[in-house]
Amino acid sequence: MLSRLADAAVPVFGRLGVTTDAGFGPIAGSIIIANHTSLSDPAVVLAALHRLGTEPIVLAAAGLWHVPLLGCVLTREGHIPVHRHDPRAAQALQEAQAALSVGRSVLLYPEGGLPHRKGVREAPPRPFHPGLFHLAHATGAQIVPVGQAGARALASGSPLEEVARLLTAPLRRPRLHVHLGGPLRLESEQSQAQALAVTHHALTQAWYAAAQQLGAPVLLTGR
Repeated sequence: MLSRLADAAVPVFGRLGVTTDAGFGPIAGSIIIANHTSLSDPAVVLAALHRLGTEPIVLAAAGLWHVPLLGCVLTREGHIPVHRHDPRAAQALQEAQAALSVGRSVLLYPEGGLPHRKGVREAPPRPFHPGLFHLAHATGAQIVPVGQAGARALASGSPLEEVARLLTAPLRRPRLHVHLGGPLRLESEQSQAQALAVTHHALTQAWYAAAQQLGAPVLLTGR
């Protein structure tokens, strides 16, 4: 239901385009990674994936489970809370591994939290946390990089700026774009540093393809 709601709601707030690399294959049973720039980008990514026939299990900040109604929906649909800086953080990877083992796709944000920067300009993904490496190494699942651009025009900045952008978005209907890169698999002999470098490069390329579709000005760093 969450993916269907996102696909229905996002066109109200912006104009979403979706592209894939040539020869893009099936996504089922994949670890999907996306760049995280705004509170609104999960909805944008879920809408794009829904259009491609995929409704993934999402690893999301545990605090969302405290939001009335949203928390109930997240629990009912089997999404996975991530308790950052907490011993329970490992449980999220175990639950993700279980979902992958039965053929579900899992969406995670390897950068962790949101960037601390101002404005709506695009910037490349920040360094990754090691959870992606551990999950991919344990399951052997393919990794699908999903780059999104434009979501900061829906919600970014101070709380007041975020509310103002979101309220005016149906009038402005900014362009949004999601690009799915080709899937990759980690090699067994790759170190954690090597694996994260390869996946970070793949996600950066997917993000850049999305930003190019918008003709969006970009920053040189993801900070």
